[in-house]
Amino acid sequence: MTRISCPVLATKVTSAEHAASFIHDGDNVAMSGFTGAGYPKSVPTALAHRIRAAHDRGERFSIGLLTGASTGAEVDGVLAEAEGIHLRTPFQSDPVLRRQINDGTVDYIDTHLSHLAQQVWFGFYGTMNVAVVEVAAILPNGLLVPSSSVGNNKTWLDLADKVIIEVNSWQPRAYEGFHDVYYGTRRPPFRTPVQITAATQRIGDPYLKVDPAKVVAVVETHAPDRDNVFSPVDEASKAMADHILDFLRFEVNAGRLPENLLPLQSGVGNVANAVLAGLEESEFEHLTAYTEVIQDEMLRLLESGRFDAISATSLSLSREMAEYFNANIEAFKGRILFRTQEMSNHPEIVRRLGVIAINGMVEADIYGHVNSTNVLGSQMINGIGGSGDFARNAYLNFFVSPSVAKKGAISAIVPMASHVDHTEHDVHVLVTEQGIADLRGMAPVKRARKIIENCAHPDYRDRLLDYLERAQAQANGRLHMPHLLDEALSWHSAFAKTGRM
Repeated sequence: MTRISCPVLATKVTSAEHAASFIHDGDNVAMSGFTGAGYPKSVPTALAHRIRAAHDRGERFSIGLLTGASTGAEVDGVLAEAEGIHLRTPFQSDPVLRRQINDGTVDYIDTHLSHLAQQVWFGFYGTMNVAVVEVAAILPNGLLVPSSSVGNNKTWLDLADKVIIEVNSWQPRAYEGFHDVYYGTRRPPFRTPVQITAATQRIGDPYLKVDPAKVVAVVETHAPDRDNVFSPVDEASKAMADHILDFLRFEVNAGRLPENLLPLQSGVGNVANAVLAGLEESEFEHLTAYTEVIQDEMLRLLESGRFDAISATSLSLSREMAEYFNANIEAFKGRILFRTQEMSNHPEIVRRLGVIAINGMVEADIYGHVNSTNVLGSQMINGIGGSGDFARNAYLNFFVSPSVAKKGAISAIVPMASHVDHTEHDVHVLVTEQGIADLRGMAPVKRARKIIENCAHPDYRDRLLDYLERAQAQANGRLHMPHLLDEALSWHSAFAKTGRM
């Protein structure tokens, strides 16, 4: 049975190769996709072939690529390998593209995920020439049934001069009704409050809209989303999960959290997955999530009844769990709501709902500044993603990391962070397998002692305390946040030279 039932758009069905011919050198191209879900599967590969052919002829051909977040090998991978990207934003996870960003051949704009759609609306990125968006179906009236992510698709369809739609029959047709696409955003000074007061409250439409006159091609595909792989829960991840769960129990007993907590946000990764797995064995019930991404463990918690409902913008599942979800999708209807990422990550809503945010970090310094994005202050990993959207506005936030990396050669707790994504003003609680540091209501030096004593690995703890005490002595106790500027980044310099901090 066809997924394209709109007579007008059915006349535009064509090959991926023909669709890709509408994209030209220098174009800004907006594509769907968020954490490896809902990205186009065919047109980017066809575009990569065109780019390679142009390069073989000695011609220039590259695009500016904007998405919701990370995509898959069929987008970032093939285009990076073809050397077809000159600008990328707002988040990526492809190793070839990462290398090009770090060698300077691709300009990368690392921005908060809640910001990009409005920045494009404001004109900060110039003309949006082409949008390539995956959907699960096209209805007779031309409305689009979104697939496994929403991301920035509403904005891409609204603003692009030309639109290419991929209709992916691997995505369940039963996605209809899972989405809440808000069309009420306005530019300042005409904005009004976003009326979300509960995690799964609907304020929008279940469909995406597109002007049929802008659609230049419709491509039929049948291909899975990216296969996300999660490592088994190890001892360090389990220890961090246990620290967080014990802390939440303490907050409930202190009267600062209700027994069913507040809506949870969990970043992507193995530690976050471990925390969610720990909830399965806990006493917490009737939980909700207001988050970006639904990973395997969150879906299991929903199925087991531990979670009542989840609001997100995307799935990010292993292949096994994705196939299970697709086969049983009707059982999840009414308990999962997919929003645009400008709503899933909206600071106003995060603060109103009192979200509890759990996100990973690369390193933290002794005063609580957190680096989420860069190695040695200069080499981009993936990007800040949505962690800043949630951390700054959360009722309570956690930043988590093992205390050491590379078999102890790197300490996650350092005298001074080599790059700062989340300042001390935004960081509430740091967690490593060593322990937990509640930094709320603490002045800098007291924060430093708590971080060193509770979170640093024993191999580095004495050195950190020595640094702090010498910094205090040199300043004669007169400085608010004492540092030895000639030593502050010496650990990073040592690692760059010797391979050990």
